[in-house]
Amino acid sequence: MHLAACLLLCACCTVLSAKSSRPNIIFILADDYGFHDIGYHKSEIKTPNLDKLAAAGVKLENYYVQPICTPTRSQFMSGRYQIHTGLQHGIIWAVQPNGLPLDSPTVADKIKQAGYSTHAVGKWHLGFYKDGYLPTNRGFDSYYGYLTGSEDYFTHNRCDNHDANYMYCGLDLHNNSNPVFNETGHYSTYLFTERAISVIKDHDESKLGPFFLYLAYQSTHGPLQGPGKYLNPYSHIKDLNRRTFAGMTACMDEGIGNITAALSATGQLENTLIVFSTDNGVQIHAGGNNWPLRGWKASLWEGGFHGVGFVYGDMLKNKGTVNNQLIHVSDWFPTLVGVAGGNTNGTKPLDGFDQWKTISEGGASPRKELLHNIDILTQPKGAKLFNNTFDTRIRAAIRVGDWKLITGSPGNGSWIPPPHLSKETIVDTDDKEKNLWLFDIAKDPNEHNDLSASQPDIVKKLLDRLEYYQKTAVPPRYPDPDPKCDPKLHGGVWGPWE
Repeated sequence: MHLAACLLLCACCTVLSAKSSRPNIIFILADDYGFHDIGYHKSEIKTPNLDKLAAAGVKLENYYVQPICTPTRSQFMSGRYQIHTGLQHGIIWAVQPNGLPLDSPTVADKIKQAGYSTHAVGKWHLGFYKDGYLPTNRGFDSYYGYLTGSEDYFTHNRCDNHDANYMYCGLDLHNNSNPVFNETGHYSTYLFTERAISVIKDHDESKLGPFFLYLAYQSTHGPLQGPGKYLNPYSHIKDLNRRTFAGMTACMDEGIGNITAALSATGQLENTLIVFSTDNGVQIHAGGNNWPLRGWKASLWEGGFHGVGFVYGDMLKNKGTVNNQLIHVSDWFPTLVGVAGGNTNGTKPLDGFDQWKTISEGGASPRKELLHNIDILTQPKGAKLFNNTFDTRIRAAIRVGDWKLITGSPGNGSWIPPPHLSKETIVDTDDKEKNLWLFDIAKDPNEHNDLSASQPDIVKKLLDRLEYYQKTAVPPRYPDPDPKCDPKLHGGVWGPWE
């Protein structure tokens, strides 16, 4: 063979080899899944499939998400703090004309640009009032799931009463942009698992390149619903909410086991990176538990956003380890785009860091601080304590190194054990006008010892960092309900209305 032809052939082989070496990526996001609700955190709930994957991968034990649904999803998709997308207050309600801004690519956009096929399954909750906000216009080749924040697991209907004057109800299940009317009675955890397995089995890498699958389960968000066969093994749990939650978790764990089996059966497991994450701490009254952490969903205490997370994959160099480096949900954007061989060109400035070496090799985290949030729309609390720095009346929290500062109204700060431990709840007894707390999270991960009075220099340093971030914030966007959203005007289905 001619030398030039040989060189060209070798070059082509090298390119093909590089392409084929890029892993498939599956990002699994559980909904309202608490710190004490996974087996390896000594939960009474059994999660054998999650435990097995985590044990063979890297457990992330200094990992943070956001306290509620939309903010975590927006930061995963954008790689940007919610103060930089206008989503720093609350969630996106079904009735609101709101969405993750269209001015910067999503993680799916960037992974798709790197040559991946991209698929989203499950919960969206990033806006849908215009076509441009739908998943298939945000970087995903396909979408199967629901657009709002929660719904019935069996009927797939959603009612939204955020408008105090009216209750809007409609179907919320979509295949791409088309409503799905014929899955009533099909439990959503089954439905989304089956769809994910179809993506895996139908994938042809030789034609489509590797795949990115974003699987956002409805589980374990309320309403508390699940097939009885998953509740039966937990008949010893007397608290009905906890028992139902345990069954819902077991169903999700089984689904993830079935997905792993499908990867193995199709010869794709060794070349697939799997990330598992919760979206926030759990609602205690909805059966979940964050013990021993303080607080719960929607709070700025550790129970609100110290998340369950792990990474599994043959490409990890540091398998079977526990990682205690500081990692945040916004970090997945540059990390996964980097794993995909892509780049972050064309994005607005990212707040996330590429954590691949940290996770894969056990290196130091490039993240030295973490803005949990600044929410100027929440009712201010207490008195302004300092001049020429951040206003402590504003609801906010920040982590710098091991130090965590909270201001304003952080939400309920009780410590609530799971029912089976028969321990007493430790009720938050802080002064109702108190609006400043400081904790050394490394030494006091459960936030029992407020050091704000004894560490004034640290308090000032962290308040100044909050002031810095507030100067970079865009105005929060939290529009009034729009009656044009009414599913009755759109064939009984939730969907775009502008």
